[in-house]
Amino acid sequence: MHKKKYLFILLLSLPFTIVSGKDYPASLFNIYSDGVTLNTRSIQYALNYIHDNGGGRLVFHVGRYLTGSVYLRSNVSIELKEGAGLIGALNPWEYDRKGWTALLFGLDQENIAITGKGYIDGQGREVARNFVDVIHRGIYKDGFRYDRPEAEARPMIFYLKGCKDILIRGITIKNSSSWVQTYDQCTDLWLDSIYVDSKAYWNNDGIDIVDCNGVKITNSYIDASDDGICLKSHDASKVCKNVEIINNTIRSSANGIKFGTASYGGFSNVRIMNNKVYNTYRSAITFAAVDGGFVEDIIVDSLQAFNTGNAVFLRIGERVPGKKGRMEHIRISNLYAEIAATKPDAGYEYEGPVEDMPRNISPSSFAGLPDAFIRHVEMRNIEIRYPGGGDPHFAAVPLNALNKIPEKATAYPEFSMFGELPAWGFFFKHVEDVRIENMLLSVKKKDFRTAIVIDNGHDITISKLVVKEPAKKVPVFSNRSTRVVIK
Repeated sequence: MHKKKYLFILLLSLPFTIVSGKDYPASLFNIYSDGVTLNTRSIQYALNYIHDNGGGRLVFHVGRYLTGSVYLRSNVSIELKEGAGLIGALNPWEYDRKGWTALLFGLDQENIAITGKGYIDGQGREVARNFVDVIHRGIYKDGFRYDRPEAEARPMIFYLKGCKDILIRGITIKNSSSWVQTYDQCTDLWLDSIYVDSKAYWNNDGIDIVDCNGVKITNSYIDASDDGICLKSHDASKVCKNVEIINNTIRSSANGIKFGTASYGGFSNVRIMNNKVYNTYRSAITFAAVDGGFVEDIIVDSLQAFNTGNAVFLRIGERVPGKKGRMEHIRISNLYAEIAATKPDAGYEYEGPVEDMPRNISPSSFAGLPDAFIRHVEMRNIEIRYPGGGDPHFAAVPLNALNKIPEKATAYPEFSMFGELPAWGFFFKHVEDVRIENMLLSVKKKDFRTAIVIDNGHDITISKLVVKEPAKKVPVFSNRSTRVVIK
């Protein structure tokens, strides 16, 4: 077996600089807390003034501070005291667009922070509907796909690009009308103990990390109508690397922790430790290399998932013609997951779509391509509980006809993309050098499918496998595979 040493930077020791200097109360700059006065220019003046005078903190006390787009400045922090809220204006014209639209911009700044026990409320439901109104009246041009404004036109809460030494701590961030917060090509970013509550509109990703280097996401709670924590690579020349995601709780109407939907560059050296996912419609974790980029050197340890649609989904695709992804050196350990029998996010304001039906509950899947294998994967101490009850009338795929399962190399990567699959526990296709130790798969109701199916897999070792199901069957079926060892 080819081995590669896993090297991880201990990001907790990185010297994040917290802005120091004089405190300036917001009222000093005629910034009003009545929730009615539009403070955009006053807040921007205050940030500029503090920056020009050596840095410091702009402090907001109890109240509602209405504003449009403002720009963070180097060596300036915002302190939101308990009960203080920055409130997004309802008028769409109060927001700037710099590639993306946002309430708070940070462009090529450094040593910035937003801290405290206060909150930022984007009023996303109302803002998005006001955008719809101006589009219908013909005074704003927009693609308007799916009867909604494009995500780039709707204001997110944060859009930071090219920034360095960023601290976001303690605050509540809620009700974005697009992605909640995006950090693009930033260095040394720490999101700690934040509370994200954004189910206000479509595309409400909780946190998006794009081509960043040196990121910590710790001790936070994310409840989002789209992916909870999402890593992306938009630039083929960039890599999203040296990331720690530790001790977070996530609820999503899409995926819990996901990276690779946009995977033009790569993802390297990512540590995902001690996280919990619940009531999540899609996968607890999804890793994808579908746009020509790579995924390598990833550790997942101590992940708990309750009432989720799927546990683990790994995927290589080819959405860019001629550019296949690469995925290797993945370690997953101490994973516990309970798969839902019904729609896990039913009743939330923006539910995930019912799609790829009819089909039985999907297994966890590792799906490469015929000429781009997922390689060098280790799984240890895995327990996944399934509801079972598979219906054989749902276009069941016979084990002697696995070649009929489509490759879908150019499709959007989601665990349900293949429709019906012949396994209820794990489905491996186009994989090489996979080591599994101490895995427990259980199914509550009788399921006609096989627990584990391997198609075109090579150098697969499974030891200490326990399969619990009402009907005793052979637990593992392999096809077109070599060197498959069950111990």
